[in-house]
Amino acid sequence: MALPQQIYRIAVIGAGPAGLAAVKYLLAEKCFETIDVYERRSAAGGVWNHSPAALKKSSSIPIPQLSPTGILEEPVWLPKEGSEDTEPMFISPVYDTLDTNLPKELMGYGEKQFPADVQDFPRHFTVKEYLREYGEEVKEFIQFETQVLDVRKGDQDVGSWAVTTRNLRTRARTTRSYDAIVAASGHFDVPFLPEIPGIKEWNEAYPNVIIHSKFYDSPAAFKDKKVIVIGSSASGLDIGNQINEVSKGKVLASQRTEAYLSPTATDKAYYPEISEFLPPTTHERAVRFADGRIEQDIDSIVFCTGFLYSFPFLSSLDPPVITHGHRAQNTYQHLFYIHDPTVVFPALPQRVVPFPLSENQAAVFSRVWSGRLSLPSKAEMEAWEASVVADKGDGPAFHLLPFPQDADHINMLYDWASRAQVRQGLTNNGIGKQCNHWGKKERWMRGAILETRKAFFSKGEARCSIKTLKELGYDFDEWEKEQQHCP
Repeated sequence: MALPQQIYRIAVIGAGPAGLAAVKYLLAEKCFETIDVYERRSAAGGVWNHSPAALKKSSSIPIPQLSPTGILEEPVWLPKEGSEDTEPMFISPVYDTLDTNLPKELMGYGEKQFPADVQDFPRHFTVKEYLREYGEEVKEFIQFETQVLDVRKGDQDVGSWAVTTRNLRTRARTTRSYDAIVAASGHFDVPFLPEIPGIKEWNEAYPNVIIHSKFYDSPAAFKDKKVIVIGSSASGLDIGNQINEVSKGKVLASQRTEAYLSPTATDKAYYPEISEFLPPTTHERAVRFADGRIEQDIDSIVFCTGFLYSFPFLSSLDPPVITHGHRAQNTYQHLFYIHDPTVVFPALPQRVVPFPLSENQAAVFSRVWSGRLSLPSKAEMEAWEASVVADKGDGPAFHLLPFPQDADHINMLYDWASRAQVRQGLTNNGIGKQCNHWGKKERWMRGAILETRKAFFSKGEARCSIKTLKELGYDFDEWEKEQQHCP
């Protein structure tokens, strides 16, 4: 499929992990006149910019929260660390007590390793500093404290995109034209909090008992409380384990499906999903679970139920990319907008290793936009999407790529990028900037994450001294030798 026009000017929305990778690969093509990055925060790193607990505590969402459209989030201006100035803050789901659920040997970009002296499953502030360093060489392209308000086809410049932004300090609005858009704003802004019979009335009777994990910051607020934690993904397991150390009795872990990361050494009381929030007129802060059990005198309920995809600045897209919000519609290979592939949505997939995936995605779309790679026909791209819907459904599972699907997808992108037309003057003998191919070692690390993560966190505070998987007892070379001797 040919692009509708030649691409010279590109807008990148967001300077998080995917946006930073995008800039590096776009620059490596050496053919784009303009690359502008718009970032609403004061620093690169996206959600890895931790927001203060007080800000989270003062914020709230509707309960239930089902709409992906919403409105553009307004910043809260808070004092800047080490300065008399203020900076715009946006709530991040990263919490103060967060360690990543990926080992640093696998988590990092292909071109940059994590520091050797940090723990193997890094703390959140380590990741923020890592991203700052990674983005330092492209910092000149980023307009910080600038929020994208609207992106739509321009009226005067046929084929181009009109991007309207707002300087958060001066409130001045600016509209510029671009040929292509990298929508790298992430998908951790709009919480999903499901509708369960009785939840609205229950929340009205007991305000501030129900929260979403986006507003969790540490277990201290749950000391000596009876707590339900809902959700079996990474955040649900980690937050549940942390609260379990301080709560009154065991945390009641409500899980609709089996935990994909498996429980850690900290044991909780496991329940199925909540089927009903019981009326305040007949019960005292009580819920009924799907197996019929009733628990009352609940002090706090934390919904670790994920987020809805939302791109409010692209509401004019027709057909839309967002409908119900449980996946991005009309996307090919979780990346290209099928009806106009001058728009891409990096980092849509989940259950993946996002940094190297973002590099491989950037390698592909930068080569497509520079004319060195082609896309299949629109009919073929639509057929791909239809086949995934037929296989996984039209909901959250669409973008889930649990191992080995994520490894296969990374290597598919690598192979696709490697087929680009050679162009004199580019690195890698004219092929262009290298991206990531996962061989036996990367697949071994990825396949062992459940086990290594459990082993790492079972060490308690001693985990801080563990710098590598090998120190944790997982040695790839030894594993490979064992495999060679297996019959």
